[in-house]
Amino acid sequence: MQRKNYILKTNPHKNRSGFLKKRSGFAMIMAIIVIVVISSIMALSLSLTAETTKRTVDLYLYEQVVLYSKSAAELALLDIAKNGSCATIAPYQIDGIYNVSVDLKYVYKGLACGGSNDFFTTLNTDEQNGSVLMDITVSIDDTDIASEPIRYFRRSIQKL
Repeated sequence: MQRKNYILKTNPHKNRSGFLKKRSGFAMIMAIIVIVVISSIMALSLSLTAETTKRTVDLYLYEQVVLYSKSAAELALLDIAKNGSCATIAPYQIDGIYNVSVDLKYVYKGLACGGSNDFFTTLNTDEQNGSVLMDITVSIDDTDIASEPIRYFRRSIQKL
């Protein structure tokens, strides 16, 4: 079988001038344009995927911070019930990521805990007696985990 050298040429027959017909360059230009358009679309989708992933992680961490603030309020009430009305809660960490700080101000009618910062207000009636004002702050300061620092503040008044 004879090998033919005109595979890439459109017409193996010679034209009037005696030369073989060649393909036009328009198909190559169209192929390059299609490749550029597809690569642009792929780059855009990759950047949107990375941004969506970052938002998803930040949203998940924020929801966790909100839930941990509710848990910190319950834990503070448990600590007050266990240790008495002059209890203070030291800052602590959860899972090595979440920093929790609980500041307590008591609303009692004759309570003297020893510190001037322990009281929120003075009381006139017995019905107001026995409450605590909690300022709960939960934060994530590690920028390796979240793209920006996340901080959630919650103020709660609980009856004791």
